[in-house]
Amino acid sequence: MTGQYARVTERPLDEAAVRAAVEAPECGAVLVFHGVVRDHDGGESVRALDYSAHPDAEAFLARIVAEERARTGLRLAAAHRVGSLAIGDAALVAATSAAHRAEAFAALERLVERIKAEVPIWKRQHFANGVSEWVGL
Repeated sequence: MTGQYARVTERPLDEAAVRAAVEAPECGAVLVFHGVVRDHDGGESVRALDYSAHPDAEAFLARIVAEERARTGLRLAAAHRVGSLAIGDAALVAATSAAHRAEAFAALERLVERIKAEVPIWKRQHFANGVSEWVGL
């Protein structure tokens, strides 16, 4: 199995690096998830987001990826962006590979859910009406 890939960065996310961390010749299913900034939330028009992270956020992310790799036996990788993001920017890229698609889909869904619930990254949404709100605090 390749080395673990878990990053929290202010730079645009490198989908190719996340995917490369999970690819293997024995894997017939390679899944890559992109969580992108959308233009709405709760009926409001969103114009941008800011993501802030705890200084140990990357360690939290690495722990979750390692735990899920150990639990499933599958290759898993993830990267989360922080800083100011525009509509359409990728905030999260996560990937997995497996011999078959069903186990890959299940593993990737669980990984993304754990990242959202456990990694100390918070977003501030900026709405078109000038109001901003923090999510996840």
